[in-house]
Amino acid sequence: MKNDLSLHQRRRPPNASELTSIPWLKVLQPDEQAWVSAQIVVVDALTGDSVCRIGKAPTYWFGVVQGLLKMSADNDQGDSFTYAGVSAGGWFGEGTVIKREPYRYNVQALRPSVVAGLPIDSFYRLLEQSIGFNRFVMNQLNERLGQFIAAREIDRMTNPDIRVARSLAALFNPILFPGVGEVLHITQQELAYLVGLSRQRVNMALQSLVAQGWIKVSYGGVRVLNLAALRSHTLDIP
Repeated sequence: MKNDLSLHQRRRPPNASELTSIPWLKVLQPDEQAWVSAQIVVVDALTGDSVCRIGKAPTYWFGVVQGLLKMSADNDQGDSFTYAGVSAGGWFGEGTVIKREPYRYNVQALRPSVVAGLPIDSFYRLLEQSIGFNRFVMNQLNERLGQFIAAREIDRMTNPDIRVARSLAALFNPILFPGVGEVLHITQQELAYLVGLSRQRVNMALQSLVAQGWIKVSYGGVRVLNLAALRSHTLDIP
C-alpha cells in the first residue's frame, strides 16, 4: 500500500530494540550515547521508497536497522549499475556527508525496511569529540573503498555463478553489515536485483554454490558455509 507521506514526514523516535541494533553507539562514551540517541530518528520505508536520490544534498547519515536497500546509479548509456546492497546493521553515505556534496547514487528499499538517520550536524559533532566514532567511520570508509572496487569487478564478470558468489560474500562483510549474522535473509528476486541477473539465473547459480558446499539455501535466506571460497576470484564450478 502506497504511503503519500514522504520518508521525512514518517520519521519517528527509535525504540530501545532499534537503538540496540546500531553498531557505532557501542563505541561511544555513556554521555555521548545519551545525547546522540535523542538525535537519531527512524522511518519505516516501504518497498520502492527512495532513501537517497542523485543530486540531493545529504541531511542525515543513514543506516539499516531491518531490511535491505540497494545503492545504484545510471551510466551515460542509461544502464543501471549497482554499487552494493545494504543489509541489517549497515551504515552508508559517510563520504558524502563528510564532503557535504550531493548524492552521486540512489538508495532504494528492496523490501519493507527500518532505516535510521543521524542528523548531519550530530554526525559532525561526534567526529569532533569522539575518538571511538572516528575509528568507526575510518573503518567504514576503508571497507567501503574495497566494496566499491569489488563491485566494479563483479559488474565486469561474465560468469553468473561468480557474480552471485561474490555479491553474497559482500553482503556478509562483518564490518559493514554486523547485523547480518550467519543467515542472510534475502529472496532470489532481491538478489537478482542486486546482481543484475534474472531470478531464474540466480537460482541456477545458487544451486551450483550449494553443490560446492559453500552455501545452504533455506526459505527466504542463505547461510554461508565457506565465506573464503565465495570471496575467491576463481571458482571451480562444474
